Amino acid sequence: MISVNRARRQSLSARQSLGWLLILSLFLLATACQQNESPVPGVPTTTIVNIGSDTMVNLALAWAEAYHELHPEISISVTGGGSGTGIAALINGSTDVANASREMKSEEFAVAEARGITPVEHVVALDAIAVVINPGNPVDELSIPQISDIFTGRVINWREVGGENRPIVLASRESNSGTYVYFLEKVVRGDDPENNALFSPEALLLPSSEIIGLEVATNPNAIGYDGLGYVSADQKTVLVGATSAGPFVAPSIDTVNDGTYPIARPLYMYTSGEPTGAIREYLEWIVSDEGQRIVAELGFVPLAGSAFSSSQSVALME
Repeated sequence: MISVNRARRQSLSARQSLGWLLILSLFLLATACQQNESPVPGVPTTTIVNIGSDTMVNLALAWAEAYHELHPEISISVTGGGSGTGIAALINGSTDVANASREMKSEEFAVAEARGITPVEHVVALDAIAVVINPGNPVDELSIPQISDIFTGRVINWREVGGENRPIVLASRESNSGTYVYFLEKVVRGDDPENNALFSPEALLLPSSEIIGLEVATNPNAIGYDGLGYVSADQKTVLVGATSAGPFVAPSIDTVNDGTYPIARPLYMYTSGEPTGAIREYLEWIVSDEGQRIVAELGFVPLAGSAFSSSQSVALME
């Protein structure tokens, strides 16, 4: 009996030893696997947050994608929401880069500086704001004073500006949009700081350039305004004159660069202080010929001095 119990204890001890040996082996194997693991190539190690202008969002996404292909260790998070949203995010510290289709306002600079933020402005592209109507509308040209009269509601019928006897439907961006602010100041108010005119209360305030384009394409009475990069074949671009005497000019790369198109503007990125490291390198790439190629491809206007700052050079690119 004693020998049987001893045998059982020996058998149990052997099984316990075997179990511990198995556990130890699995632990050592797992440890070895962990030690042999290395960071997977291409996994982002730095994220740049980029918030702001809806006009710029497609451009910013294209830049982000192209740059990530060149630098897989850099991830760039792009969100729209409007220029005001991006600038507010810069001020409250929730973005690295704010996109804006207008300059920061003096009051925004004041709030930023009160919070210890020093916004630095970077011009990254140019844009023309196109005035667009339905392709079936016979009107071909409008002066800035006429456009102002239309969007303030002083002119409400197309026959008042050479069109058919039809009511005018106004398609505008919402007030947090940099395009809205620019169009209000430069067109509706005629770039006159003493002019306090406002958009007509009848204007449709739409959340994006794409929706303005859709409204114009489907409504024969509509007129809207869009960044040049958002104009498509189902919209008609109006020739614009600074005065009723003209000349009346179509928006294009060449007419923006030679100053003959009267509704043109820079596009901005703002950083908190002078950028350093990955953010500085990204912004330098954006204003390089490689970044400006994307500007041209998306229908915006490359910076003067880039390889794509004329329609001829863009045509050669295609």
